[in-house]
Amino acid sequence: MDAETEHMKKTRQSSGGAVHVVMVPAPLQGHLTPFVHLALKLASHGFTVTFLNTHATHSKLIRSAPASAAGNNSSDIFSDARDRSGLDIRYAVISDGFPPGSDQGINEDMFIHGLIHVFSAHVDDFIGSLRQNSDVNPPVSCLLADSFFVWPSAVARKHGLVNVSFWTQSALAFTMYFHKELLSAHGHLGPQDNNGEDEVIDYIPGVEAIKTRDIPSHLQDSEPWTLMNTYVFKSLQDAIKADIIVSNTVFELESSAIAALQRKKLFYPVGPVFRDSVPRKTAVPTSFRPESADCRPWLDARPENSVLYVSFGSLASVDKHAIREIARGLALSGASFLWAIRGDITGSSADEPDLFPAGFGREVEGRGLVVPWCNQTEVLSHRATGGFLTHCGWNSVLESVWWEVPMLCFPLFTDQPANRRLVVDDWKVGINLCDGKAVEREEVRGKANRLMSRGATRERLGKKVKLAKEKLQRAANGSTEKHLEAFMHELKLKAQQKHSVSVWYTELMELNWK
Repeated sequence: MDAETEHMKKTRQSSGGAVHVVMVPAPLQGHLTPFVHLALKLASHGFTVTFLNTHATHSKLIRSAPASAAGNNSSDIFSDARDRSGLDIRYAVISDGFPPGSDQGINEDMFIHGLIHVFSAHVDDFIGSLRQNSDVNPPVSCLLADSFFVWPSAVARKHGLVNVSFWTQSALAFTMYFHKELLSAHGHLGPQDNNGEDEVIDYIPGVEAIKTRDIPSHLQDSEPWTLMNTYVFKSLQDAIKADIIVSNTVFELESSAIAALQRKKLFYPVGPVFRDSVPRKTAVPTSFRPESADCRPWLDARPENSVLYVSFGSLASVDKHAIREIARGLALSGASFLWAIRGDITGSSADEPDLFPAGFGREVEGRGLVVPWCNQTEVLSHRATGGFLTHCGWNSVLESVWWEVPMLCFPLFTDQPANRRLVVDDWKVGINLCDGKAVEREEVRGKANRLMSRGATRERLGKKVKLAKEKLQRAANGSTEKHLEAFMHELKLKAQQKHSVSVWYTELMELNWK
């Protein structure tokens, strides 16, 4: 046992009255990963964690994980973490209401109905069984659920638990949702028809002037009454009811928005959660798809900072025409690239045939590698990677900054327009691909060359991303650590208060019965 593992065990043993947290991530790739990292972090600080996954999520993780990551126990993704580090993380799998092996992505409305009615009922029953089981030690005292759910406040209230909401995206995106009614009052909720010109929003607390195109896509949708939009808005309303909100962001990078939120809520920026040493010491599978083994040897053979990494994430859809324009642009650029692209990227339930233009493989042979999925951290941290053409998912943005990789931004939906604003306008660590217009091959060629070629743009972005990385590093041992400590202290305090009220109520009922 190494010194760090021994220290973590002593921390747990000396914590006294450990708080038992039930963690429930949304069954989405971009949400699960930060949840796993936060679970490891809390457990390393002496908390007991019970981690809930759906059957569908668990099956994807086990099917995709290499043998080394799955450990010897395919029924428990945290078995390796316990064996190596002695962390008290328990694992359970419950139904999401869909038959095993079904594709929830085929019908979005069915997926949402399942999350609202079926999955919530199973979580409620599971927590109820834990609360009634006297052998569960320490007893459950907190529900830490994804902000993407609409029911945590009701479940936490029913079982007398501290309600913590984990917002896995940027503080800027949360702020825009938080002030949805303010946007509506100013006529900025829904699509804007201003003859192609963006209006400027300058009345949101903690947010400097922001263009309408940069607010989350659900707030711009022409049909805000759709089930998905209604669900997203209600989930944010429920998150605001939480006793505590934690976010995978950093005060130094979003200080104004975070400070404004903290004047209204207990809001703790504890990111980036992936930077802790505990995830590196443990092999917890977090990928929904098998990761290609071809990337590292291919990158090893490339010069430093010579490869453009291309990925549009695990969920977003891109139409075939846009994919082909990007492919043509990459071919014209002459740049080396590694493209991780899902077969279902166009939104179909099966892999799309003829996704790339004819002759694309021959044109880029020797300088382009296309894989269905990869280990993104492995790619971004590699010395050969010099740029990232990204959809601006929040995890991707934080990881790109951490590994000092400038970005070419192609936001698609949800929080990504707001993240693009941070990357390009606030931090200045990336450039826009197409500025909201249809993507064209010539622009892809030109922007890829600007990002990857030695020149003024590359030099400027390199300096800015280095400064942003330094802020992340300082936060890891500074503001983030302080916010994490404050969050854990507040959680323990509220758990004790809930326990005291429960004991008092039980004693009162016993007296009345007598």
